[in-house]
Amino acid sequence: MFTGIIESTGKLNTVTDLGGGIQFTIASPLSHELNIDDSISVNGVCLTVVQKTTDAFTVQLVEETLRKTSLGQLDEGSMVNLERAMILGARLDGHIVQGHVDTTGQVLSIVEEATGWLIEIGYPAEYSDYIIGRGSIAIDGISLTVARDMDQSFTVAIIPYTREHTNLKFAAVGCVVNLEFDMIGKYVLKHLKNKTP
Repeated sequence: MFTGIIESTGKLNTVTDLGGGIQFTIASPLSHELNIDDSISVNGVCLTVVQKTTDAFTVQLVEETLRKTSLGQLDEGSMVNLERAMILGARLDGHIVQGHVDTTGQVLSIVEEATGWLIEIGYPAEYSDYIIGRGSIAIDGISLTVARDMDQSFTVAIIPYTREHTNLKFAAVGCVVNLEFDMIGKYVLKHLKNKTP
């Protein structure tokens, strides 16, 4: 379980083919604080640390993870968002994020304003019920607020601090991002859909 408050970015040092899945070794200032078998969010995807050194750690991605997320599109040198699992009893500064990506979206536009950026993201139509204006959403693991809810797209407003301390500073039109919708909203929608009249 995570909060969507990114602790650090990391650099993808190596990508190794596992014959279906892949393995990432990620250079990170968090590495020395990790343990083998720890959960860590990499661009919003909950993965397990399988190896570590003082300055890098290794995670493995199976086929299902590659089908559901954008991680298989990353190359060596890519910057990724990192967050360690939340600690019970600590402040929940973002929102409840499981690290279980629902779908991917595509950046449609990036508009720089005087004090921030507006990023519009398109997503598959079947997920439209999960987006609400001023609702929470995790984009590549970042807890953000939906500023505008449009037809098959939504916009988020990015402050300079968030842009500087996440991989959003490398975002470009056309890039693919991981989306996780609000968990509470998903449960409510499922309950309402399954409720008999």
